[in-house]
Amino acid sequence: MPKKSSESSVRNRRWSESERAAVRELARRQASGAASPSNETDIPRLSAEQLATMVRLRDARPPKVAVSVRLDARVLDWLKAKGEGHLTRINDILTNLMEAEGGKTPSGSSRAGR
Repeated sequence: MPKKSSESSVRNRRWSESERAAVRELARRQASGAASPSNETDIPRLSAEQLATMVRLRDARPPKVAVSVRLDARVLDWLKAKGEGHLTRINDILTNLMEAEGGKTPSGSSRAGR
């Protein structure tokens, strides 16, 4: 699985000279109109049925619950050292662990009781 990149990890990384040259060349070509980032002319329009069944992503995600958690200082420092979004990162790590274990809550537990 490819490593996720955040804006801060891209902005703060050391770019090689060849990478910088490639980005400069791409920017020059896009500015001149010689390189279009995408060709959308062959993408069909959405049908009325497709539009009617669309949902906003935030409506499709399960709601989050505010909790208080105590972490070792070194764990929190490690999470924060990876850039912004350390609370989202905690949720992602726990979600990945839950899914690796089969994605089920323990027997007898209820989400409604939270």
